[in-house]
Amino acid sequence: MTAAGPRPPGAGTPLLDAHLVADRGAFHLDVALRVRPGEVVALLGPNGAGKTTALRALAGLHPLTAGHLTLDGIELDRPDRRVWVPPERRPVGVVFQDYLLFPHLSARDNVAFGPRRRGADRRAARARADAWLDRVGLADYARRRPRQLSGGQAQRVALARALAVDPVLLLLDEPLAALDARTRLDTRAELHRHLGAHSGATVLVTHDPLDALVLADRLAIVEGGRVVQEGDAATVTARPRTDYVARLVGLNLHRGHADGRRVRVGGLTLTVADSVVGEAFVAFPPAAVALHPARPDGSPRNTWPATVSGVRRHGDHLRVELGGPLPVAADVTPAAAASLRLHPGQVVWVAVKATETRAYPAGA
Repeated sequence: MTAAGPRPPGAGTPLLDAHLVADRGAFHLDVALRVRPGEVVALLGPNGAGKTTALRALAGLHPLTAGHLTLDGIELDRPDRRVWVPPERRPVGVVFQDYLLFPHLSARDNVAFGPRRRGADRRAARARADAWLDRVGLADYARRRPRQLSGGQAQRVALARALAVDPVLLLLDEPLAALDARTRLDTRAELHRHLGAHSGATVLVTHDPLDALVLADRLAIVEGGRVVQEGDAATVTARPRTDYVARLVGLNLHRGHADGRRVRVGGLTLTVADSVVGEAFVAFPPAAVALHPARPDGSPRNTWPATVSGVRRHGDHLRVELGGPLPVAADVTPAAAASLRLHPGQVVWVAVKATETRAYPAGA
C-alpha cells in the first residue's frame, strides 16, 4: 500500500476517499474529502471550524460516527459495517503542530521509530532514518535530542519521521505554527519541496492562508464543521463565498439579487462589471472604495453615505471600516485620511467603481 515514485498532483483515481462524520460534544463534523496521488489539499478555516477534528478522524484518533474513510482502496473506518483500523495499523504519517518528538531519543531514533514499529530491525530502521535526515538536511544532527534542535530543525525531524514509513496519506497539523517568522519562511520553502516529491496524498490543516496558498494544490474551506467552498487557489480567492474567505483575501463581499449588470444589495443597487441573473455575490477590493466629504460630482451610480466606525494602519495605507446601508472597508493613503480628517462617527460619502466590482452566481 505504499506509493512508489513521485506522480504529478491529481493524477489517477483518488487515494483518499472519505466522508468524515464525527461528533465532539455538541460539535458535529460532516466533511467529504477526496485527494488524488501527489495532491496536497489544505483544510483552511477559522479556529473551531473542525479542521483538527477532521485530521484526527483521518489519523484514526477520533472514530467516525457515520460516513466512511477509504485509503488506497482499503476501508479504514466504516461505522455501518463495524470497520475500524487503529492508528498504528494505518499507512498514515502525521506531523503534529507541536511535533511531539520523543524527548529522550535522538533525531535518528525519532525517525527510526516508525520503521521499527512496522517490523524493520534496528540496523535497517536507523539506516532509513539516516537517509531521511540527509534528505531534510540534518545528517549532522542525527545524534542530537529534540531540546538541542531549533524549531525549524525539529519540524524537519518530525517531517522525516512521518515520511520514513512511506505513508499513503501524509497529515500535517499546523506544521509551521510554532516557528518564528524568519524560520517559517525558510521552512515553508523546504516543506514545499518535500511535498512535491511525495507521491501519496497529503492533507494540510492550517488557519494561515499563506501556508495554504504556497503548499496546497487545492483548498477546502471549512466553517462550522462543513466544507463551504472548495477549489484551486485562483478560484477560491477570486470568487469568495463566505465572509471568512473574503476577509482572508482582502475583499468586500455582499450577497444580493442580480438583473444583468445591476445587483440589489440591501437597500442599494450596485452597477457591476459582470452580467448575472438571480442570486449573486458582489466583491470588490478596499482599494476600489473612494471616500469623499460630500456626495461626489457627476452622481456616479455606486455612491452612498456611510459612517466611519474605525481607522487602523494596513501596510502603507489606512484601512477604514465603514457602517451604513452597505458596510465596507476602504483603503486610503495617510494623506487622504488627513485631508478628510477621518475619525469614528464621521459621515462620509462612499464611491465604488463599477469596473472594479465583480459579480458571480451565489448558487445553492
